[in-house]
Amino acid sequence: GKSTLLRSLNRMHDLYPGNRYEGKVILEPEGENLIGPEADPVLVRLRVGMVFQKPNPFPKSIYENVAAGLRVRGIKKRAVIDEAVETALRRAAIWDEVKDKLHGSAYDLSGGQQQRLCIARGLAPNPEILLLD
Repeated sequence: GKSTLLRSLNRMHDLYPGNRYEGKVILEPEGENLIGPEADPVLVRLRVGMVFQKPNPFPKSIYENVAAGLRVRGIKKRAVIDEAVETALRRAAIWDEVKDKLHGSAYDLSGGQQQRLCIARGLAPNPEILLLD
């Protein structure tokens, strides 16, 4: 129930067959209904990030895991991405552990490190809300 509620708030539940919504989820100050048919799920996910209960790193490098959301936002400048990746990794308290292996596989990290990597990935695009399952 709790995970389904969180997935509904950022439209991840849309990816499950047979899903349905009733009611409204209003995000202020615009008053936008996040689960209304007019709301673009991709744009909702940029505003409302989510970190899952179990770590789910992408099959990419540590750096690319954190940079992914920035690229979805349309950020292309390497210097901007580099700074945002470092900032997010620092905020997730994992920078000191990974700064020398940013281009290594995220799968090589321990479970706890993978979870902090996923938190950094959620923080990097600077969402208005970050849901933690």
